[in-house]
Amino acid sequence: MKKFAFSTIATLAVFATTMFAADINGKWTAEVEGRNGQKRTTTFNLKAEGEKLTGTVSGPGGREFNIEEGKISGDNVSFAVTMEFNGNSRKVVYKGTASGDQLNLKRGEGDQAREVTAKLSTS
Repeated sequence: MKKFAFSTIATLAVFATTMFAADINGKWTAEVEGRNGQKRTTTFNLKAEGEKLTGTVSGPGGREFNIEEGKISGDNVSFAVTMEFNGNSRKVVYKGTASGDQLNLKRGEGDQAREVTAKLSTS
């Protein structure tokens, strides 16, 4: 009987987490400071299916990079993109939270991490 009760509670907890996940679907835009202090617009096109997050992130010059390892659990969001420039590739990790029409992310890790705030686009 205890196994059944525990199993039922665990199932309901997983269902509730998925059911109340943030609605992250859509186009999000953020102003990100570049190397020379120039502001650049980054666009996140996101689609959640359960806890799986897919989509693209725009890069310099309007190039798009596919989201890898995308996850959403409640309001927590994480994903990575591998950017390639001049024959070099670099994996960039994004982690943060979604709240209403705002997506608060940290881009990168350690002392290289930068705050990114994206807003849900209405266009």
